[in-house]
Amino acid sequence: MTLESLIILIYVLVLASYLGFELITKVPPTLHTPLMSGSNAISGITIVGALIATSELGFSTLSKYLGMLALILATINVVGGYAVTDRMLKMFKKK
Repeated sequence: MTLESLIILIYVLVLASYLGFELITKVPPTLHTPLMSGSNAISGITIVGALIATSELGFSTLSKYLGMLALILATINVVGGYAVTDRMLKMFKKK
């Protein structure tokens, strides 16, 4: 990897982090839970990418460990998101 491509990747990471923070802080609190349930699909994509990174396709050992960490964190995010969504939906059920 060249220095130029590394600088571009760092730039994209910083820009995405800033934009993500700005978007989340602008969302009203009443929309956080529905948006969380929608973000589970994005975490599902992260799980697929992490599975590919941990596979035996010639990736380095570091990428396999980082893929495993991403797999664990994305799975925690998906399970937590579904738990919160389920709890939210139970609030709207008639007793």
